[in-house]
Amino acid sequence: MSHQQSSHEPQSDSDLIAEVLEQTAENVNEESAEATAAETSEIDIAALQQQLEEAKQQAAENWDKAVRTVAEMENLKKRVQKDLDDERKYGLAKFAKELLSVLDSLELGIQAATGDSPEVLKLREGSELNIKQFESVFAKFNIEAINPLGQPFNPELHQAMVMQPSETAEPNSVLNVFQKGYVLNGRLLRPAMVVVAKAVDKPADSAKLDEQA
Repeated sequence: MSHQQSSHEPQSDSDLIAEVLEQTAENVNEESAEATAAETSEIDIAALQQQLEEAKQQAAENWDKAVRTVAEMENLKKRVQKDLDDERKYGLAKFAKELLSVLDSLELGIQAATGDSPEVLKLREGSELNIKQFESVFAKFNIEAINPLGQPFNPELHQAMVMQPSETAEPNSVLNVFQKGYVLNGRLLRPAMVVVAKAVDKPADSAKLDEQA
């Protein structure tokens, strides 16, 4: 009987305080756990955003490298193609220069072959035939002669051997061609050696009369 009465007795102040403290501790632990979880979530999101930005930056750098590599490959391809084209167009330059020496000899032989004897005529005919064959081969490989007689002097294609006064020719025009020049596919093989006209110098007396007039 005394035991049942003690079970229904109100809790003491110390018991109430202990119970309140226990409940408060549980609430604090729950709130702390929730706060920790929230902070962890925020940290994870920030880390993921940073990783995403780094991945974007790396992707941009890789793309830039790829674009530059493609551009360099295109430039290399163009340079190689240009070198091949130049080799195809101008690979004969050295050989063609050697042939020019032979052609010059034939032309000089024709100039030296004077007279009407059968031997001289035969020599001239043979040399002229050889020259025509040379010209045919040159035309096939786009080798063109430069014979600028009467044309204005062009320092890019002509080499002036001497300046000569002339009353009939325009100043700075070609009076005579010592040796023809040649170009291969538009590129100069050798310049034409020429005589260039210049104005005739006036006598001193004539100059004085002009000044007095």
